[in-house]
Amino acid sequence: MDDLDGRVALVTGASRGVGAATAVALAQAGCHVACAARSTRIEPRRTPGTLDETVAAIEQAGRRGLAIPTNLAVDAQVEAMVDRAVEHFGRLDILVNNAAITFVGGLDIPLSRYDLIMQVNLRAPMIALRQAVPAMGATGGGVVINVSSVAAMYPHSSLMAYGISKIGLERLTVDAALQLAPSNIAVNCFRIDVAVASEGFVANTPGVDHSNWEPSAVAAEGIVWMVRQPPSYSGRRESMFALRRREGIMAPRVPDPPTTAPPVELHQGLADVPDAGFAEPYPDDEGG
Repeated sequence: MDDLDGRVALVTGASRGVGAATAVALAQAGCHVACAARSTRIEPRRTPGTLDETVAAIEQAGRRGLAIPTNLAVDAQVEAMVDRAVEHFGRLDILVNNAAITFVGGLDIPLSRYDLIMQVNLRAPMIALRQAVPAMGATGGGVVINVSSVAAMYPHSSLMAYGISKIGLERLTVDAALQLAPSNIAVNCFRIDVAVASEGFVANTPGVDHSNWEPSAVAAEGIVWMVRQPPSYSGRRESMFALRRREGIMAPRVPDPPTTAPPVELHQGLADVPDAGFAEPYPDDEGG
């Protein structure tokens, strides 16, 4: 998609982190942006950031923004989110499935939390994508970006369910791309495998040094680059690290960027996994 001026995007998880940065970057590229998340000025979550702040930044960039408070754990709200964006703007060209949650745990994770992770991280993106297809088809095509994580590629200490949801999202990407190619709808995956200091990730790693983690705007630059590619660019599972090297984009903003390539395929065998410092920032929370 070469010209983004006047296009309409919907970004989930847009109250903070990579989602908010992507929403603003798309606005700066010319898009009007619908922003979905649970955190608003009236009903904030404990992690910093609200939809109101993101919409204000979009409007400051000279584009129209729309806040759609959404609980992605509820199917009907996911469908309504897409419908509201289409109703408000009259079209939908870009969907960025960025929102995700995680809880610490392995096989011992409470099944209610496991189910919630799958609902938000995998089921909701599929529902949103399916709901967006008619609107994208009506204007001749569109772009879907699913945001994944290096946790999809190999075991991370205490992030089993999160990693499962993300490798599932990558498989959804490949299947949906094949099915939607005749409709001129590209579906791709942007895998964050460089440490990014999103508010959520920082909250989940309270004892870790974040000084060498990239700001969320760096990842957003890569997502916007993918949105701009032609429809034939589809079914791609892009590593943020590899994309940076191959295309010369997402210039590092930290003094010591990583030089060792992360894995790009699912790990085989017994992994040697150090403690990554993940912890529950809000142990009593269920989806915040």
